[in-house]
Amino acid sequence: MTDPAQPTYMRVAERIRRRILDGELAEGAKLPPVRELAKAEGVAVATLGRSLDQLQVEGYISTSRRGTFVANAPAVTASGHDRVVRVQRTGSVLGEGETMIVTSAELIRPPLYVAEIFGLNEGDQVVRRQWHTGRGSQRLMLAVTWYPSHFAAVVPELLSTSRSSSPGLLAKVQKATGRTVTAGRDDMHARDADAREAGFLGLRVGSPILAGAHRLWDDQGVIEYGEWCLPYRLVIGYEYSIG
Repeated sequence: MTDPAQPTYMRVAERIRRRILDGELAEGAKLPPVRELAKAEGVAVATLGRSLDQLQVEGYISTSRRGTFVANAPAVTASGHDRVVRVQRTGSVLGEGETMIVTSAELIRPPLYVAEIFGLNEGDQVVRRQWHTGRGSQRLMLAVTWYPSHFAAVVPELLSTSRSSSPGLLAKVQKATGRTVTAGRDDMHARDADAREAGFLGLRVGSPILAGAHRLWDDQGVIEYGEWCLPYRLVIGYEYSIG
């Protein structure tokens, strides 16, 4: 979601960036001529030029005498915020060309720290889902997501490993429960991959990864808690407003 307080060129860059992350603008695709793209975005050519300069610095596009192209195999992937916004916009957590494999979906008694996140009593259960994403032969992310157990009564797909329904589960949860994610938090740290993580991401044990956890909530409490890790080849970026 673009911030109206941002400079115009940054808002335009954000719109183009999301089209790249969602796969609407594929790797190697040529962007329209500058004047044509500026007209489509409703901005001056000079403003669009600043937007493209920003995207080139970030590694999303490259420019040559032949024109401006989406960078081949960009070393970027969607942040947690990007994926939530994508779900709200498209109904799916996946970008174009991405695939998801769910390896487990079950009701379990959670670790104490997860129980505390959801405000559960001793003995209460949660839904735990483990899954990983990729694009072609590239592994993008290994994740575990947790939900309150009563969500499974209205969204039975939470306990399914089906590929067809899994990418849109957060959207289904919100629709079925009448709750809407209004805020979230990501915490990240770099560390070495353990054997499980290395196996799913196609890395050697001990390879560097970026690991993180996210919480998504509304005024009733946490809707989704997740833990994830990315291979060292990928980069995620965030934008934020100050003041």
